[in-house]
Formats: sequence, structure tokens, C-alpha cells
Amino acid sequence: MARYLVIVESPAKVKTIKKFLGSNYVVTASNGHVRDLPKSQLGIDVEHGYEPKYITIRGKGDILANLRKEAKKADKVYLATDPDREGEAIAWHLSKALKLDDDKMYRISFNEITKSAVKASIKEARLIDMDLVDAQQARRALDRIVGYKISPLLWAKVKRGLSAGRVQSVALRIIADREDEINSFIPEEYWTLEGTFQVQGEKKPLIAKFYGTPKQKMTIHNKEELNRILEVVENASYEIADIKKGERIQNPPVPFTTSTLQQEASKVLNFATQKTMRIAQQLYEGIDIKGNGTVGLITYLRTDSTRVSEEAEHNVREFIVEEYGEAFAAETEVKKEENKKIQDAHEAIRPTDPSRIPALIKESLTRDQFRLYQLIWKRFVASRMKAAKYETTSVKIAAGEYWFSVAASKIVFEGFRSVYVEAGEKKEKSNMLVKGLEKDSKLSGEKFESKQHFTQPPAHYTEASLVKTLEELGIGRPSTYAPTISTIIARRYVAKESKNLYLTELGEVVNNIMLQSFKSIVDVHFTAYMEGLLDYVAEGKVEWKSVISNFYPDLEEAVQIAEKELESVTIEDEVTDVVCEECGRNMVIKYGPHGRFLACPGFPECRNTKPYLEKAGVSCPLCGKEVVIRKTKKGRRYYGCENHPECEFMSWQKPSEKKCPECGAYMTEKGTKLVCSNEKCGYVEDKIKKE
Repeated sequence: MARYLVIVESPAKVKTIKKFLGSNYVVTASNGHVRDLPKSQLGIDVEHGYEPKYITIRGKGDILANLRKEAKKADKVYLATDPDREGEAIAWHLSKALKLDDDKMYRISFNEITKSAVKASIKEARLIDMDLVDAQQARRALDRIVGYKISPLLWAKVKRGLSAGRVQSVALRIIADREDEINSFIPEEYWTLEGTFQVQGEKKPLIAKFYGTPKQKMTIHNKEELNRILEVVENASYEIADIKKGERIQNPPVPFTTSTLQQEASKVLNFATQKTMRIAQQLYEGIDIKGNGTVGLITYLRTDSTRVSEEAEHNVREFIVEEYGEAFAAETEVKKEENKKIQDAHEAIRPTDPSRIPALIKESLTRDQFRLYQLIWKRFVASRMKAAKYETTSVKIAAGEYWFSVAASKIVFEGFRSVYVEAGEKKEKSNMLVKGLEKDSKLSGEKFESKQHFTQPPAHYTEASLVKTLEELGIGRPSTYAPTISTIIARRYVAKESKNLYLTELGEVVNNIMLQSFKSIVDVHFTAYMEGLLDYVAEGKVEWKSVISNFYPDLEEAVQIAEKELESVTIEDEVTDVVCEECGRNMVIKYGPHGRFLACPGFPECRNTKPYLEKAGVSCPLCGKEVVIRKTKKGRRYYGCENHPECEFMSWQKPSEKKCPECGAYMTEKGTKLVCSNEKCGYVEDKIKKE
């Protein structure tokens, strides 16, 4: 009997794929990359044609030895790494590391880990696509050159452990530019005006907003303008100037791409981008579903395409007709995208089987897996449903030379909204009073209320809005968004607080150095242009080493100039109010391999260090000292007193300063509620948001 070897990247996929193939198939994993550039040196021979030097990754020796043994026994070796450029490169590295002959080596890829997709991929086995491999080699070489040439400069001029990166430095600049916008923002005054009118024969008043003149909409800029308008409208007679009735449709959303999934998961589920990708990876690789065994629940998670296969179109249409009725299913013709950047071999992120309703498999999933799967499922099903329809009524009320306006809409056909509504979408208000108005309706004015406002600065970036911006600017690819954001947070260039990303002092220094000495690296348009070049390499239109040879000399020159001209910068350690018990100095926060710790600034005379405990911002309910965030041995967070072990206070939820009005016990924060810590009491109240 013939023997076939299938090599995948992740051990989690092995179990899922094994059950789809016969007993003559052996499925094993490479655990990701097996070869890479050496960490101890640049690894690109800039003197001899920019040839990369690849070595076996430390710790992969045993895996490779096992793979070689299995490959020798096999008649055919199928390289089933991920269906993207990086996956293609891993397949190529495997073929080199295992010294596979071309006549027994085949590349297979599948967009979803299902029986039909895996079996179809074996029938369509092909050669490794060297254009995709070269595009990935070019990306890796560019990133290595930028990192290894600029990072040592940052070490010398600022502090050790810093890094620069081709994409991360641009992301940092985008955040820094937004910070500058916010800091330089000057608020502008404006006023809003509402009129309350009484419709003859109606009990409820009609509230309308100031619109402007019949010819144009107006903004009220100051109190003087407001007073001039009020003088007219308060003494005017009121009548219905215009009524427009119509119909509005709201089209369904397109299915998720990597970027839109990260954005929506952040808004709806409060997931960080890296968490979204980690859970999506689990759903893609396979979950043990009761009664079905291990099943891949979603298609490949790194994609910038919203295309859907014909089979998936057919399946979801059948499902919608069966579950919701023919009236809800959209027409089968789906518009093709015209985005040249899209790697169209990919599909959108969708469930592998729409009939696998989230509620039916909830028991087999963790809470987070269920929530993300439900989000993907709802979005995909909704994308193949008909648009929602509304009846709209818009009314203009004349008050002298000015108009007030009021509108209402009523949903007449739910369409896709019966399944999915996007995060942050305002609910439609149906005002029956507006719908009942006629041209000859008699009106009288009751009162006019004005309010002063000031324009607000642009919002700080969140992970979701930064991903959206990176995608819009053409910077990075689906696989780079999460690691880029994680890196700039881990390096402490950016601090994340309540979803918002803030530039740190260290981030400001690094960004200024990059702007001063490496303008092209942090130039948004240049970085997008480089992404375009990598796309050309993937299409076989540009030779990958020519991209490197055109880029390297200018960077090398910029590094040499920067080494001479840049002044050294000192980042001061953050001083705390914790006093060193050995010498009396105020201890400072230092950063080590395992995170933050407290150290005496008197080093080397005084070598005292102690753990840094982040304060929770509340007092201990038992002794009044500070509550700090601690971790169990397994890494679970909890709240404890800084005076431990003398004080034994401990809570899994964040304690509040407020005491329970019913029993006097301390309250704890749970989402938007405050809950009494005394389980026998059970008192709950809404948490008052701080302004």
C-alpha cells in the first residue's frame, strides 16, 4: 500500500485532518517555521547579491529529524502549510530542510479545514509557487535590514532593548501624529437650538431641531448669532413648510476580512487584536464538537478578500430560505471586488457550515470561542440576506425666515437586521406624531431651548481604529496588524488605557529619532509603496532581490549619518513613592525580561529590588491601605492588599470605595454594575461613570 505524508504547521490541525484521510496517510506538524535568518547577525549578504543565510531554528532539530524519517518512508509528501505567502515560504523551507525531491513533493492548501476542502486540495496538488515565496523572502529581508540596522542605533542613543521595524515604526508615527493633532487642537464654539411645537389636536409636543434657511443648512457659531435667530423665531408664526415621505434601504454588510473582524471584535467583544487572532486560529484549526469530533468551524483567518466560494453561496442561501424564508435570501449574483491588493485565492472569513448554528454548539466552545464564532456566523449569514427597508418622513417647520426639521423612520422589512446589527449603530426612532402631520396641520410654539457646545479633538486611536487606518493606507497585511500593535505596546512606545492608545515619553523619543534620521522608513506613502512592490514580486513582475538592492544603500547611508549626528537621549526612570528600606531613597520602576520591578536608584551601592505591584486606585476595605493587582502562581489576576500578609484582603473582582447601603459590606465592580460582596445580601446598583 502506498504511504503518504502530510505536513501541516500546527499540531492542532493534525487531529482535525487525520480523520478526513485514509489509513495510508500520516499527518504530522512542523510547529511553524523550521528555518530562519540567524539572530546573532544580519543574515543577508549585502556584499554578494543580498543572498539570505538560513539556519535551522533552535529547538527544531528533533522535529526535523522526525519529519526526515517520515519523509523517507513516504511515496509522496504533501506540504499543507497555511494558504498565504508565509505558508508558501514555510513549505519551501521544509522542502529544503528535508531535502525533498521534486518528483515526490507536492504543495496543497485549503481555505477551510473540512473533509471536502482537504480531499479537494490533494486532487489539486501543485508545485511550490516561488513568486509567493520570494515575496515573503523580500518582506523578511526588508524587516531584518530595518530592524538590525536601526535598532542598535536606538540602543546606543537611547537605551538597550529598543527596536525599530518597517511597519511598527510607521504605526508609531501614526499614533504620534494623532497625539500632536489632539495637543494642538483648539476647540470652536457652536450652539444647538431646539423648538418645542404644539400640534393642534395632539397631546404630545413636537420637538424639532434648528435647520437654517430654506436655501441652506446653518451652524450657529456664537451667542450673538443665536440671539438674532431667537428674536425672529420667538415672534414668528409657525407652519409646515415641507413634508417628504420616502423609502430608504440599508444594505447588508460584507463578510469579515481580518481587518474588519479585528475591528468589530474590539467594539462588540472588547477583544484585543491579538486575542481575536488567537481565538480565530482555534476556530479555524478545529474544535472538538460533541457528536461530530474535531471540526474546523471557520475559514482561513488571514485574508483581505470578501469573496465567497460558489459552494458556500449555495449552502448559505439554502440555510436562509429554510430558516427565515425565501423573502429574506438575497439574489445569488454577488458583486466582485475591484481591489488589486486582494489575494483572491482567499475567501472572506466565514463559517465552514452555516447550518452549524452557534447556539447548537455552545456547549463545546469556551465563552470567548462562542462569542467570536457567533459574530462571524451572524455577519456571514446577514451578508447573504436582503437589505432592510424603512419608511421615512422628513418635516420642515417654517418659523419666519428660518426652518426647523424633524424626521422619523419606521422599519417595514427587517431583512439582514433580523440576524445582525453592526456595533455602535443607533436605533431607529419611529415618531408617530411626525408620520401623522399634514401640510395644513396647525402649529403653535411652546418654547425654544439652546445649548452651547465646543468641537472635540480627534479621538485617540484604539486597536480597532489603528487597524482600520493601517488597512486604508495600505500598510502591512492581514497577518501583520496584531503583532505590530502588540510590539509597540510591549516595547512601551505606546500605553493602552481603557482601549485608547497613548504615546509614551519613550515612544516620542523613538519616533522623533526615526523622523529625524529615517524619514522614508516612517513615511506612510513610502511604506505603502513597498507593500505594492511586494505584491508585484508575488505576481512575478519584479525580482525580489532588486527590491532589496534599491532599498539597502540609502538606508545604510542614513544609518551612518545618524550615528554621527544624533545626540544621546536619556529616558528618566519613573520615580515612585515607595521608599527603599535599605538606604531611604525613593525607588524607581525598571523594566526587566519579566516585566516591571522596583529598584533602588542608588545602584550599585544599594542593590535593593522588589516586585512592582500596580495600584488598583482604591483603598483596602479591611485596613485602608492601597489595593494592588496581584497574580496567582497560574497567572490569574486578583485584588489584594499591599499590606499582605498582615492584611488578608483578597477579591477576584475590583473592590469599590462604596459600601453597601443594605448591609455595610464593600461593593465590587462587575461590568456596569456595583454588586455587594456579601453573597447573602445580593444588593446591586448601577455604577456611576466618572466624567
